[in-house]
Amino acid sequence: MSKRTSAKYKLDRRMGENVFGRPKSPFNRREYGPGQHGQRRKGKLSDYGIQLRAKQKLKGYYGDITEKQFKRTYTEGAAMKGDASQNLIGLLERRLDMVVYRAKFAPTIWAARQLVSHGHIRVNGVKCNIASRRIDLNDVIELGPKAQEMALVIEAQGLAERDVPDYVVPDGNTKVTFTRVPKLDEVPYPVRMEPNLVIEFYSR
Repeated sequence: MSKRTSAKYKLDRRMGENVFGRPKSPFNRREYGPGQHGQRRKGKLSDYGIQLRAKQKLKGYYGDITEKQFKRTYTEGAAMKGDASQNLIGLLERRLDMVVYRAKFAPTIWAARQLVSHGHIRVNGVKCNIASRRIDLNDVIELGPKAQEMALVIEAQGLAERDVPDYVVPDGNTKVTFTRVPKLDEVPYPVRMEPNLVIEFYSR
């Protein structure tokens, strides 16, 4: 499991966007970068800088997964048939922690990862504690009995700031089925993601 190494919302201010779409984001109050020089006017980014920024934003959105994991996902996506950027998004959305987050079982991607690592999630009836596990089509993801009573889970299910996407089909409040791999425009990102720039960054 990757460990969060920096403040959760620092990414928002560094990117100049509310990356996670949450009302508590400090970017809603301070629309400039972190640190003492954050309010200074930024220079124009080079092509490399634009690509790096797109990579950091996408990687950060998925819970700051390690560079090794992220690059391995890119390599797999690039080797698959079809559009590499669409493949990359599809592989990231198939992570177990992301499906738990999309199902509104947890308020944040980090909380979703913790639910998985603590053994509160079942895949096709079997307990799984590997957050990076890749979910297959028609897999059923279910909350364990203890998790169903957690305040964190109940809070997440009541969040109005995001909806469960079409490719994650709920069955009551405790179970969902992953029905298909989404395209980029079907993924409910709060901000614009540019996986094509991520592909360019790694294929330099």
